[in-house]
Amino acid sequence: MITVDTTDAVRLGNWWADVLGGRIVAENDGWFVIVSLGEGSPALVFQKVDDPTPGKNRIHLDLQTADMKAEVAKLTAAGATLVEERSMGDGLVWTTLADPDGNEFCVATH
Repeated sequence: MITVDTTDAVRLGNWWADVLGGRIVAENDGWFVIVSLGEGSPALVFQKVDDPTPGKNRIHLDLQTADMKAEVAKLTAAGATLVEERSMGDGLVWTTLADPDGNEFCVATH
């Protein structure tokens, strides 16, 4: 499982379930939410904490897609925030976004 600290586990768990096509498989009175992304994929867990770690998150998700522009548009329409479009030699291009709690994640093509 990949666990994310948040002040609102239900809200953030539902957001990630919606944008990744997952489903909530467990919830404990708002203290944690487990999102299943399907067999063979790690679960995402959102746990309620009083004070999430400040600053840049140390672990982030990298999502892959065949159509990066469409995926970024879908995610920003769902509430993600554009952080920066980035590139590196040899045509490597990706977009960094932040979820509703400000946790950064990236979107890139296959």
